[in-house]
Amino acid sequence: MKSTWKVAAAVVLIGGGIWVGSLLNENVEGAPVTNQPGTADDPVVTKSYVDQQIQQALKGGGSSSVPSTGATDSSSNTPTGNNTAAESSAEVKIVEVKPGQKLIAAAGSEFVVRAGKAVIYSEDQNGVADLTDGKDITNGGTVTNNHLLSFPRAGRGIQHQEEQTHPLTVMVRGGYSIK
Repeated sequence: MKSTWKVAAAVVLIGGGIWVGSLLNENVEGAPVTNQPGTADDPVVTKSYVDQQIQQALKGGGSSSVPSTGATDSSSNTPTGNNTAAESSAEVKIVEVKPGQKLIAAAGSEFVVRAGKAVIYSEDQNGVADLTDGKDITNGGTVTNNHLLSFPRAGRGIQHQEEQTHPLTVMVRGGYSIK
């Protein structure tokens, strides 16, 4: 019977010690705090602060301007010629290229021909990268509609295929000019 009391007392003391220890563990200095708002690990911020930080990052955090040489007439939204206006490199413009005109890209520009039949125009033997197919299209090569074209250097562009009477509709990101 003495042994039963000793075992019961040991179980009660050990169980009580574990229970008290678990209560004290929450208040231990230096214990890791997880997912408690307002701490250094999870600061509480306001929406206006987040919006302000996003605006600052967008304005000064790496956005660049690419000079464009193709301005549009605000009344008809058609290209007006060889003007030089600064535009954001991320802005996409819809440009209509009439038969007989050439759409010349600035270095680093990207085109997507949406409507019409176009061919590559280049002053030299080098071509334009068709990023959709992963191929290089040389001067006079046919452009597939809805393919992303990258122009690494200025002086290259697109023009109508021979005997085409309908205008080209092109999405342009970056600088360009119409000749």
